[in-house]
Amino acid sequence: MSNFKGKVAVITGATGGIGFEVAKRLGNDGYTIVLNGIEDEAGAKRVEELTALGIKSEYYGFDVTKEEEVTANINTIGEKYGKIDVLVNNAGGLGGRSRFEGMTTEFYRFVMALNLDSTFFASRAAIPFLKKGDNPSIINYTSIAGWNAGGPGAGVYGTSKAAVHTLTRALAKDLAEYGIRVNAVSPGTIDTPFHKEIKSSNPDVFASWKNNIVLGRLGQPEEVASVISFLVSNDASFLTAETIQVGGGQGLGI
Repeated sequence: MSNFKGKVAVITGATGGIGFEVAKRLGNDGYTIVLNGIEDEAGAKRVEELTALGIKSEYYGFDVTKEEEVTANINTIGEKYGKIDVLVNNAGGLGGRSRFEGMTTEFYRFVMALNLDSTFFASRAAIPFLKKGDNPSIINYTSIAGWNAGGPGAGVYGTSKAAVHTLTRALAKDLAEYGIRVNAVSPGTIDTPFHKEIKSSNPDVFASWKNNIVLGRLGQPEEVASVISFLVSNDASFLTAETIQVGGGQGLGI
């Protein structure tokens, strides 16, 4: 049995973008950070960066779409610390674009695995350890695409994120008796490497995206991280089954 006394946050897909900003923010909030990713070199670099900021952290390399890898690693983490206080299911992505008529089953299954399966696998494995946590909670990521079904070729991405929205509410109902809260954030257009391709290939289109955002600008990763910091804190102790839109009013129409 571990004698670890601090708070532990496990963050999947945290070697860049929003995930790493969440790691920094929760680290500054006093959590020991367990980063996950599939690029071991990037993971090691991120641990160095967190250490330089005075944040305790370690990296576990595993693929969140692979059930056995997720279960084994979450078990190892949970057993090492004796508990998990926060699980942030940050890993996910567009996976590419495809219209339904020409969509391969392989592509469909990959996008669903990346966004939905990963959230299920990690949450299921973490539950026994969250039960031992202090104000334990799970944070999932949905998307505006879960409501508007996404842009051209992103229909299955939107479908997967709508499923994560419902999974969040279902987990919240299922885990309430253990005091485990489950909430989600729904980031709008955040200026991260997620949009790197269109930013370089079509900068005018990228720049125009802010025209659909009430606040007139793109979001920053830190602005998602600050909402997650609140959701996992005692200040949000009566919040569960909620999805917080972090999009500057995107989609309201201007």
